[in-house]
Amino acid sequence: MTAYSFFQELHSGFRYIVMVLFIYTLLVALFGWIGGSPYTNRNRVTNLMALISAHTQLLIGIVLYFLSPLVQFNKGTMKDPSLRYFTVEHWVMMVIAIALITIGHSKAKKAILPEVKHKTIAIFYGIALLIIIGALAAGHIPILN
Repeated sequence: MTAYSFFQELHSGFRYIVMVLFIYTLLVALFGWIGGSPYTNRNRVTNLMALISAHTQLLIGIVLYFLSPLVQFNKGTMKDPSLRYFTVEHWVMMVIAIALITIGHSKAKKAILPEVKHKTIAIFYGIALLIIIGALAAGHIPILN
């Protein structure tokens, strides 16, 4: 097994952990916001685990980026949808999503009221999750390429 295939499999498999954590975190935040639930230490830890998983996935992706034969810097890259996606589009959308996750987590930590904490996580993590889903879908929908 090459380093590239190892990191490709790791990055591909770890995304399921990230997505499950994010969907769970988002649902808990939405129900906490709508239901006026207290913001507990369990909420804080869940939000933190989602943040850590996203950052871990980013680190794995950075290693994969430099190992991937699909990442190329030549004049044909932008004309080839697959090369363009992996060289530019995928990582840019993911970095934006992770920036939103980080900002949301930081703002929620600083908020005083529990409903504001839940609302902040729900909004920032929700937008980030939509960007992540869009980024993954963009690589698989022929009309977008």
